[in-house]
Amino acid sequence: METGSAIAFRDIDPKAPTHVLVIPKAHFADITELSASNPNLAGELLALAAEVANQEGLAKGYRIVTNNGEDAGQSVAHVHFHVLGGRSLSWPPG
Repeated sequence: METGSAIAFRDIDPKAPTHVLVIPKAHFADITELSASNPNLAGELLALAAEVANQEGLAKGYRIVTNNGEDAGQSVAHVHFHVLGGRSLSWPPG
């Protein structure tokens, strides 16, 4: 799925039956930079994540995750959201 400002695609190392990444086409290192520079785009990304979940049939629920910074486990320096679902998701993840 793609919009003018974002793209969504399946994660190559899925952590759930449905695991889709939603990323902006423009570069932002993390959510802090994105929200300071373009808060409207942050909202568009969340809306796209919800649309992905709907198209994937995740009516029973889904999780949207983003890591911000090294201490939070961010390993890619380009902001992205994980849409996870397709099974019961316990917390904390195992």
